Amino acid sequence: MNPRRVDAAVDLAYGALIFVAVVLIAVEGARVGVAFGFGVLVSYAIHVVWKMSRFDPEWMTQEVEQTVEKTVEETVEQTVEEEIGSVEQTVEQELEGVQEQVESVEERVDRRPREDEIADLLDETDGESGDDER
Repeated sequence: MNPRRVDAAVDLAYGALIFVAVVLIAVEGARVGVAFGFGVLVSYAIHVVWKMSRFDPEWMTQEVEQTVEKTVEETVEQTVEEEIGSVEQTVEQELEGVQEQVESVEERVDRRPREDEIADLLDETDGESGDDER
């Protein structure tokens, strides 16, 4: 037997079973039809996975690789965002500390006399001491 014909026949059989599930819902009630239909759909999903892996053995490997890649990408992205937030907070705190130190140094520098003020004071002092000697 040709495997493609067998697969086609199986697909038609699943289609017929889904149709039977719809008829059961209409005739017997929702509980029986839904239970039967759910069973048919689950077995069809298993059949599709089997068929895909048989015709394309790399299919399952590619699916797993894509899933792992997506998960790793999301995890790394989330971790990087958290770390960036942490680094930003730390840098902000350090910057505030440095700013406070700079302001403290500026205050100390502002309290010191400037060069021209010192020169004026020296001139005044020299002028006063010169007046006393005369």
